[in-house]
Amino acid sequence: MCNDTKDRRESVRRKTLKAGKIVFNGRKSAFDCTVRNMSETGAKVVLLSTLGVPEMVDLDLEDGATYSCRVARQTLTELGLEFL
Repeated sequence: MCNDTKDRRESVRRKTLKAGKIVFNGRKSAFDCTVRNMSETGAKVVLLSTLGVPEMVDLDLEDGATYSCRVARQTLTELGLEFL
């Protein structure tokens, strides 16, 4: 069994460094984050802590773009997001 996430991705992710927010709870709760890579189907974001982040969130970027997301992967400080 291959554990390499690159093999499972539908599209190639591009390295980036963008400011954003993980938004949830009816847009009443938000955590600042940094988008480290992004593709047409998802993104990897870094936060101070992912504790308390639910499975379904929005990713708001500083350029005004918003993505509805499902958390596909989670560590203590990183989220792998799948765009819906």
